[in-house]
Amino acid sequence: MAVKLDEIRTAAARVAASHGLDVVDIEFIGPAKERTLRIYLEKNAEGRAQLKAAILAGAAADGIEELPERLREGKLSVEQLSGITHEDCAAFSRDFGVLLDVEDLIPGAEYTLEASSPGLDRRLSKTEEFQRFSGSLVKIQTFEPIRNNRHWQGRLVAGPLAANGTGTADSIMLDLNAVKQNSKSRKTGVSTVEIALDNIEKAQLVPEI
Repeated sequence: MAVKLDEIRTAAARVAASHGLDVVDIEFIGPAKERTLRIYLEKNAEGRAQLKAAILAGAAADGIEELPERLREGKLSVEQLSGITHEDCAAFSRDFGVLLDVEDLIPGAEYTLEASSPGLDRRLSKTEEFQRFSGSLVKIQTFEPIRNNRHWQGRLVAGPLAANGTGTADSIMLDLNAVKQNSKSRKTGVSTVEIALDNIEKAQLVPEI
């Protein structure tokens, strides 16, 4: 019987919300006897706003005492912080594990549940994520080539953009001068590239450390 990831995501979001968390992404990977359900979490918008305010005020926060210096040096964006702690992950895992069993969302008993931060190299998929992380370094893999290239890396300077004044946010813009490009990217001879959201196969942040 197939695992229904949409149902699992909905259930995970429900449990996460009860802990003041948001679900960033989920993965269900591995062979039949070594399956792992991995849930990536972060503080919800209110929690992230409180964390941001504390850091900008120079206050220490549980589990992230080393980060303010890196933020002051411009090596890390406040938005890249998930804000979750080991205690958050443990509490979520406990409650979500019970729900998975009660609702039998994963047929068969053999699987491992993991809850963690999405990390500084988190994947991006939603329109609001591209808006939120504008100004960050990203790497993109497209379905269809742009100027004979499917792999791009640069600074997300705008995204998503409204195309042709239609008011529909359907593309992002990368500043290619922000990082050293591979030979294929350099051959395109452009300093910026516009990429349609529906042409993005994979996108993730590039940590600046």
